[in-house]
Amino acid sequence: MAQQDASTPSATFSIPEVIPIFPLPNVVLFPDTFLPLHIFEPRYREMVADASQGGQCIGMALMKDGWEEGYYGNPPIFPLGCVGRIKTIHQLPDERSNIILEGLHRYDIQEEYFETSYRRARVMLRSKDPFGSLEDASVRTNLIDLATQYLRARQAQDLCNLITGHTLTDGVLVNSLCSCLDFTPLEKQFLLESHNLLQQARRLIDLIQFKMEEYGRKPGWG
Repeated sequence: MAQQDASTPSATFSIPEVIPIFPLPNVVLFPDTFLPLHIFEPRYREMVADASQGGQCIGMALMKDGWEEGYYGNPPIFPLGCVGRIKTIHQLPDERSNIILEGLHRYDIQEEYFETSYRRARVMLRSKDPFGSLEDASVRTNLIDLATQYLRARQAQDLCNLITGHTLTDGVLVNSLCSCLDFTPLEKQFLLESHNLLQQARRLIDLIQFKMEEYGRKPGWG
């Protein structure tokens, strides 16, 4: 049974109830963002081949601490992740490939399956905020002001121009900043696990403020 992805304008793309899971120790995918990946391990080459033939979806999941010992098996992962839709596949020699995933929806794992070389899971999609709105203009203004200060201090002018010079929806703005700012994987997982977009934006503001205070104590920063 497929789960409908309401984020597409026509609501015609459906997310399968059972999807391949791609666990990584340092990558967190967010809705409304794009993620380039280099696929080289045999099990994940098989995963991409299978997904491209049916469903077009891969669930990105962050590995929990201690993943090193069980990396080539099935190490523990956070049960909340994000479904990505395969947008492009560039085939390389030796069956390797470069792919781009479009982040669609957060999910919760209901049950895991290990009968293939890669992990699969039955997932339940989390609902999206209607229209991806923060419903509080002051939060958006505060977020843009802080993010602009932070990015300028980090000499990331292109990103400053992106968030100040374009009309981005609240959802795209918040998720893009969560994805591109230099947070740790666990910090990004914390943002992904927010109950709604407003809480995510407020957590993002708190993290940016913390980073600014942290870096502000270092000589030569800012």
